[in-house]
Amino acid sequence: MQTKNVHNIPTYIPPPIRPSPPVHQTPSLPPTTKPRAISISAPNTNTNTNTNTPVVVPIPPTIEPDDSTTAYYDYQFLFFSQRSEATQPVTLATVDGVIPADFPSGTYYLTGPGVLSDDHGSTVHPLDGHGYLRAFTFDNVTKNVKYMAKYIKTEAHVEEHDPKTNKWKFTHRGPFSVLKGGRKVGNTKVMKNVANTSVLKWGEKLLCMWEGGEPYQIQTGTLDTIGRYNMIDGADSFQIHDHNHSRDVWEVAATLLKPILYGVFKMPPRRLLSHYKVDSSMNRLLTVSCNAEDMLLPRSNFTFTEYDSNFKIVQKQNFRIPDHLMIHDWAFTDTHYIVFANRIKLDVLGSMAAVYGISPMITALRVNPSKSTSPIYLLPRFPEKLPKGRERDWRVPIEAPSQLWLLHVGNAFEVRHSHGNFDIQIQAAACSYQWFNFSKLFGYDWQKRKLDPSIMNIKGGNELLPHLVQVSIKLDSDYNCQECDVKPMKKWKKSSDFPATNPAFSGKKNKYLYAATTLGSRKTLPSFPFDTVVKLDLESDSAQTWTAGRRRFIGEPIFVPKGDKEDDGYLLVVEYAVSMHRCYLVILNPKKIGTDNALVARLEIPSHLHFPLGFHGVWAAS
Repeated sequence: MQTKNVHNIPTYIPPPIRPSPPVHQTPSLPPTTKPRAISISAPNTNTNTNTNTPVVVPIPPTIEPDDSTTAYYDYQFLFFSQRSEATQPVTLATVDGVIPADFPSGTYYLTGPGVLSDDHGSTVHPLDGHGYLRAFTFDNVTKNVKYMAKYIKTEAHVEEHDPKTNKWKFTHRGPFSVLKGGRKVGNTKVMKNVANTSVLKWGEKLLCMWEGGEPYQIQTGTLDTIGRYNMIDGADSFQIHDHNHSRDVWEVAATLLKPILYGVFKMPPRRLLSHYKVDSSMNRLLTVSCNAEDMLLPRSNFTFTEYDSNFKIVQKQNFRIPDHLMIHDWAFTDTHYIVFANRIKLDVLGSMAAVYGISPMITALRVNPSKSTSPIYLLPRFPEKLPKGRERDWRVPIEAPSQLWLLHVGNAFEVRHSHGNFDIQIQAAACSYQWFNFSKLFGYDWQKRKLDPSIMNIKGGNELLPHLVQVSIKLDSDYNCQECDVKPMKKWKKSSDFPATNPAFSGKKNKYLYAATTLGSRKTLPSFPFDTVVKLDLESDSAQTWTAGRRRFIGEPIFVPKGDKEDDGYLLVVEYAVSMHRCYLVILNPKKIGTDNALVARLEIPSHLHFPLGFHGVWAAS
């Protein structure tokens, strides 16, 4: 069925899917009753556990599916707690289409939170939920897809979970949460490494990463947790090129803070950012780490490390930026690391409330909208290759003429000109400082311990909410900035995030960009959760979309390459059919997005194993 949206951009809306027989019946919800503010748990089917944990299921509404009650119910489904694990491979049933003969062998790994509530009345922010790793393994010979899912056995997981009873008791607050049943005053268990943000497959190692500490290494095949993997301090013998030119008063402050942060609050001295990059041309892995005390000081330390295909360090550089920044994602080109200065400041009152457990620790920080511009730092990737006497002072940022909080980067690359000048192009998702709020991400209300979808769906919020932007920086042959511009994607201005490209074109000029977005057709949830994949043609400035359908949401799209052409491959995306309590893995043909045959196959996850919203994933070819 071919349809047109209000922008005359072709999109395909699939017909309804017949749900599998339900494993349990639930009573209908009276029209005047709102769903209970509880965590939604799936039945426990782990035969290795002996538990009498009651099964709590959501009560689906029977009223018109576009009112606030249904919107609230649908939103909660995305963040329910799944306590079961698929410890043995489960062959997924194909309910639509067929797995193509040329789909390559490999595994799609997806991580995100799995448990968001315990058995003692505490709920946590999705960013503090224990990491739950999902693996979809494709076999090109049998044309089967096998599914497994296990919790990452972090130190916090081992402490908070009883495997004999399958009971949970949260003791670590986590940076974004306040515990109902836990100790508040004196509870210094704050940094809860849940390894739930991204997953990396490199040099035969499978790692689950978190924003505040070391990653956890996972055994491929079994998904068993091996333990923490030291990517921060494991190569101290390697020479670090330190680009810090001075020591100032903030070094004294850092010296005073370190015993408190490291000793009292048990924070690791350095934290590894969960977003990494792969330079496909040089076959290198690029990572960034920063100091824990930088969260509280008006200066930021960034250590960029590059690894070869065997996970050996080939380069390591440290930069100290004289600004108070909060970085989640970043970019690179052939010559630079690119840091977008999401500027923050210390909130004194929030800090006091956080220390005493009255509010989450993250309330100690606030966004800093004091500048109308967006500082962008261009850090030299290979400083030894720069012409002598022509090095640009990297401590001076380029000021983009708009105020944007950068969320995720899709791609960045350089375009060289014959006269020596060159351009840097960056495709990313960003939002407004006016909307971004640390303590309300995903609509989490720590005071009411609820997830409020209205926070993610403010009226007239397309320019405030996450959306796609293109950043253009023009430099002369001496690396001086001639012009910097930030523009929204002309053909697609709706709320969007998770921009992605063919990984083989990472760091290269790309024609296509994919992202999770929304058609905005649902009045009560017009902006988030996402229900659509958009494909942008950056050369023709056109857009095509595929949408999952009514009361169906999607996560991050992942590109699976299979040829030399940029859009030669497949897109994988998880679909959450909230009205049926089902999750599906969807295979799309990127060349046919916008037509009625873009969907290649849809595979159903067994009903008792449907899982909450994932964060970031990766495709690992066999």
